[in-house]
Amino acid sequence: MKKTPIAILISGRGSNMRALIDSCARPDYPARIALVLSNNPDAPGLEVARAAGLEAHAIDHRPYRRDREAHERALDAALRAAGVEYVCLAGYMRLLTPFLTTAWAGRMLNIHPSLLPAFAGLHTHERALESRVRIHGCTVHLVTEGMDEGPILGQAAVPVLAGDTPDTLAARVLRQEHRLYPAALHHVLAPRTAPEPHETDCLLSV
Repeated sequence: MKKTPIAILISGRGSNMRALIDSCARPDYPARIALVLSNNPDAPGLEVARAAGLEAHAIDHRPYRRDREAHERALDAALRAAGVEYVCLAGYMRLLTPFLTTAWAGRMLNIHPSLLPAFAGLHTHERALESRVRIHGCTVHLVTEGMDEGPILGQAAVPVLAGDTPDTLAARVLRQEHRLYPAALHHVLAPRTAPEPHETDCLLSV
């Protein structure tokens, strides 16, 4: 089958990147990873990607100082040189400027560790516990100029249990992230052939 070339942007260990690597390795999955990029030269995920035989590079944001757009133009040039058609943010810890969100409008995905629109931004698990919600989870959405405000592609929910800590709740959500992100990307690229989620706590809305 024809596989769409994608890029994955990371800043750290790339946990969700690993789930995408595993999915893209399947012959029936509609994407292939053409490039992994990081803003952090020391990101452990870069070595994970290289060990998987992938092209992986860092474009350090620090030499650009406060010029975020200049850094993003360098990212954009690398993405286009690699023939990338879709971009997946996987723990990419940089706020994006309108330059990059406009350049990849409708073709850039992000995974966020909450059931958006609840708990946009950081420290989602701590805030969920402080708010005493009974259900928490994760969301895959298209990236727009507003932080965590893009159209929702899919969500997966987990219960909040008595005695949960931010770490135990985060671990439960992360397991769902690893299922949801590949499924949501599959639905975007090949909706007619995408398998339906096999568990009731995962809802794809594409």
